[in-house]
Amino acid sequence: MYKVSYVFLTIFLFACKNKKETIKPSMENISSSIYASGLIKSNNQYQVFGTVNGIISQVYVTEGDLVKKGQPLFAIENETQKLNKENAELAARYSDSYANESKLSDAKLAIDFARNKMKNDSLLFVRQQSLWQQQIGTRIELEQKELQYQNSKTNYTSAIFKYQDLKRQIDFSSEQSKKNLLITKNLQNDFTIKSEIDGKVYAILKKKGEITNPQTALATIGDDQKYTLEMQVDEYDILKIKKGLPVLVNLDSYPGKVFDATVTKINPLMNERSKTFMVEAEFIKKPEQLYANISFEASIVLETKQNVLLIPRLYLFNDSTVIKANGEKQIIKTGLKDYNKVEVVSGLSATDELLKPIK
Repeated sequence: MYKVSYVFLTIFLFACKNKKETIKPSMENISSSIYASGLIKSNNQYQVFGTVNGIISQVYVTEGDLVKKGQPLFAIENETQKLNKENAELAARYSDSYANESKLSDAKLAIDFARNKMKNDSLLFVRQQSLWQQQIGTRIELEQKELQYQNSKTNYTSAIFKYQDLKRQIDFSSEQSKKNLLITKNLQNDFTIKSEIDGKVYAILKKKGEITNPQTALATIGDDQKYTLEMQVDEYDILKIKKGLPVLVNLDSYPGKVFDATVTKINPLMNERSKTFMVEAEFIKKPEQLYANISFEASIVLETKQNVLLIPRLYLFNDSTVIKANGEKQIIKTGLKDYNKVEVVSGLSATDELLKPIK
């Protein structure tokens, strides 16, 4: 009895082992696509950098805050810059025209004195000339009066030139000190870091009391409503990508869901290290909630065909050959392919049965 059962079981297993798996082609839709992965970035997302060295004295915002363009984010303190500003203010006050008004007044008095002396010496010279014409006085006295008049005239002209030169110097020093103060104040503005856009603070990278420099990122800010999908596409596939192509997006934070997007931009410069191009896309309808720098996987759809004859890719070998149920090899012409299936353009019908090739 046991021998009979053993023989029956052996026959059954042998029959099952020799029963080969077959399938028939199916009529379905298929799309040709390119795989890409990347990160979701908020529009206008950027890292905030300072332009000066110093210590962070104030942090005016926290992560998640909404900010307006021009709103202060950080204050940086630098004792040297503070002293430079105070020094510029002192220089501006010292060089101001009003502060040097007394010097100009003295110069004006010197002009008045020289002018009056010149007039007086001119009268004495004219009088001496009149006396000389009347043969009164000596030639030497006449020449002395003339010399005194010429010296007074020269001194008067010199006083005017000195006043004009002093005024030019004072005006120049005043304007220069004001410009230096303005430059110092503008540099002082560099110690207050402000937002470049209306958006959201996604990250604060430095704390109050920490040292910073122009190479140190302080925060990350971006748009809080619009997002861009940044994808890396291999150089071998980039020529297939066009603006407007549909993109199917899978997010780990939304398992089982596929979101539609559209290619909006192809950056023309290749990353030499990764041999990839940056391709940007935007959601047609974005998920209810998103965060910057979320990773995703996507399929950029190149072409879609409706209701065509398909077979599993596992049943195709040498890229163009299948095995029919009777063991006969059949060469077929293929069309679009995806990760699982391939389009049969010719060589098979929907009623043909196929065997799975033994790998």
